[in-house]
Amino acid sequence: MGLFSWLSALLRGEAEASKKDGSIGSPWGATTVTSRPGAPALEGPRYVVLDVETTGLSPSRDRVLELALVTVGATGRVMDEWSTRINPQGPVGATHIHGITQADVANAPVFTDVLAEVTLRLRGAAVVAHNASFDLAFLRAEFARAGWKMPFLPCLCTLEASSYYLPTLQRRRLSDCCEAAGVRQGQAHAALGDAKATAGLLQHFLSPQVRPTPRTTDLSLPDAAAQVVWPTEPHPEPLLIGGPDRRASRGPASRTTPSTISAPLVQLVSRFSLEEALDEGAHPASLAYLEKLAEVLADGVLTLDEADDLRELASIHGLDGSDVAATHQAFVLALAHLALVDGKVSRAEREELVRLSGVLDLDDKLVTKVLAQAEEARNRRLGASLAPLPASWDLGEPLRVGDKVVFTGCDEAERARLETASEEAGVRIIGNVSGRTAMLVTDGSFQGTKDARARELGTRRATPQQYAILLRHVQPAIVETKQVACVSTRPADPDPCPAAARAAGSSAAPQVGNADYDAAAVRAWARGQGIEVGSRGRLPSTLIHAYLESASS
Repeated sequence: MGLFSWLSALLRGEAEASKKDGSIGSPWGATTVTSRPGAPALEGPRYVVLDVETTGLSPSRDRVLELALVTVGATGRVMDEWSTRINPQGPVGATHIHGITQADVANAPVFTDVLAEVTLRLRGAAVVAHNASFDLAFLRAEFARAGWKMPFLPCLCTLEASSYYLPTLQRRRLSDCCEAAGVRQGQAHAALGDAKATAGLLQHFLSPQVRPTPRTTDLSLPDAAAQVVWPTEPHPEPLLIGGPDRRASRGPASRTTPSTISAPLVQLVSRFSLEEALDEGAHPASLAYLEKLAEVLADGVLTLDEADDLRELASIHGLDGSDVAATHQAFVLALAHLALVDGKVSRAEREELVRLSGVLDLDDKLVTKVLAQAEEARNRRLGASLAPLPASWDLGEPLRVGDKVVFTGCDEAERARLETASEEAGVRIIGNVSGRTAMLVTDGSFQGTKDARARELGTRRATPQQYAILLRHVQPAIVETKQVACVSTRPADPDPCPAAARAAGSSAAPQVGNADYDAAAVRAWARGQGIEVGSRGRLPSTLIHAYLESASS
């Protein structure tokens, strides 16, 4: 019996499963591993937690290397665990990440060999994955290569859902979410280990004892999955495979360093917050992209390969050039806010932020505008709760949030105390007197260049004692409201690094009757299904029909 005939029979319930060692029988023998022999039948409302390890980040060029499916009941209880290595019929890619060598997959089945078992486990189940768009995009591509059309499945992405269930997290990698939820994580970057960890995360999300309570939409996914009709015959869908692979042509030299980032920025990246970037205008579908961007910058080096990886992620999540530009700008803005937390931006931090703007193809003037906006925002926050001056005030113009102050000739201990208090109050301590300096604090014991420059410019002077009183009565800044516009990217070049990703799925579509639909909702649903779709332009009619059909069921 051939593959397609056997699969059709299987899906009609006419094929027999051997169940030997807990694996489902196939014409090719036992090619997979089931970790729970004698597992209950895969029936009833359930989720299937999916994880893949891949040779790269492009579903059209790269292949699935390892696949794990963990079946979870409607209440979150694990029913079955299954995984297999898969021969990608080519290079295995980054062994240093996934730990899989060429020898490990030499005798492994190809995807067509396990397609029937994968289908049987997915059929009737809602899919769960951490960064689900990525996993589903690869699985959908493998189905297409095998000549089968994978239906659209109700899906829960634990990365996106963590914004609701774990709202206080700064970073939302699987390890971050598991730690916050108290879920034990096994071997990272191993398909079964990550799938089991994600299953534990799902169980935490679905627990009625945990707050916030589970969302109704998440609880209803298994019922919706039971209504999905799976094909019984091969029906290939278009798949653009191949295309130029810059990594293949560069060879070993691809590990060169187009940009290195020094310690000040690495420190900022280590404290990066996804929520902060989203608040600053990053595209809602950019969570995984932002995580990758922070990851590749964490070691202070952005390689050409990593730039390619970012492009691929942007494509998977449907981010076009303007989306990537907005996300890059939000990323830099979030880092700028971090740099301002301590009340000042060091020269090194400023220089590194300028360099990063160049690496991310942002306008060179962005950082100046970003820092100005961030500083003004911080000044407004600090000034919002300040009390007015007392009625008996006799020290003239008050000190204001954002004022720049220079110290000279003061006791070191007293100076250190006053500088710390200044930073907490939002007053900036700088090193040299200029026309923008609000005050020189001096006890008169030293008349050097700062003192001379202050006299030349007519800069206001105060003793440490007077300054301490001024500091206790700091007033809000006088800020002119200025809108910082989104800065466009530089003109595209043949091989930007890491410039706008390729947009897909934006072909013109005929009108879909008089049906009402929300284009943004269609795009979000498509990305959740692993379908590449552009963020602008007309949507394909076939995609709209699929969305409406899914919504109605």
